[in-house]
Amino acid sequence: MIKQVINYNGTFFNADDKILTASNRGFKYADGLFESMRLSKGKIKFANQHAQRLQAGMKALKIEGYSKIDAYFLQDKAEEISSHNKCTQNARLRLTVYRDGAGLYAPSQNKFAYVLESTALNTHLYQLNTKGLIMDIYADIPKAINQLSNYKTCNALLYVMAGIFKQQQKIDEAFVLNQNGFLCESISANLFLVYQNKIYTPALSEGCIGGVMRKVIIDLGINNGIEVIEAQLNPEILNQADEVFLTNASMGIQWVMGFNRKRYFNETSKFLVEKLNAIS
Repeated sequence: MIKQVINYNGTFFNADDKILTASNRGFKYADGLFESMRLSKGKIKFANQHAQRLQAGMKALKIEGYSKIDAYFLQDKAEEISSHNKCTQNARLRLTVYRDGAGLYAPSQNKFAYVLESTALNTHLYQLNTKGLIMDIYADIPKAINQLSNYKTCNALLYVMAGIFKQQQKIDEAFVLNQNGFLCESISANLFLVYQNKIYTPALSEGCIGGVMRKVIIDLGINNGIEVIEAQLNPEILNQADEVFLTNASMGIQWVMGFNRKRYFNETSKFLVEKLNAIS
């Protein structure tokens, strides 16, 4: 088995090497953000969109040097680590960017540092899950709506607790609500519903992650004659929806089979996966 490596600020280490110190701000204060991407046939899918979101997130966190994290940087680093890990064609990538330096809550500097990881994938195609997901609502901790809500920050305790709920309930995924009790997203993906031949998804103003794949799917729906509505969604719509599916940049689309006693179809999910692979 090939020993996997990570890229830590331009230097390659074994993935299980102990390289972070106790003073690391990403560890100590969750002072950073991350981006999950997909390498397909040696190229990062939607690289420009990922770079734009990373730059916007770094600007929001006031981390300097965001202009360096462009599509060229992402592709160059992806090729390097994929070559080291012998997965040069298809892989899942995670780039974590954190604020370097010392300090307590107030940092001593605002320069960035990063860690890039890669995991091999078997195919360049997005594949719809053959068995639909079973889901429930995680309501113990709502997601706050603020200027950082749309970014994938390193502060993931809400999703960790929702993940524990998922394990305890023996389900596949969980819906996350926002502070007002409306649908927001899932543990690791954006949320879409099909109701009366229209696609609905929580608006960014509802606090959901501004996912790259979320935008791709919205555009795909519109370009194929499907009305897509970004809105405030009451959880009750889960009992009326015809379909429910989740999206993120790594997996593409996953369809949901059931919520409580409700069961869903997956025609729109299948259609969108075909269209997604056609532009890939």
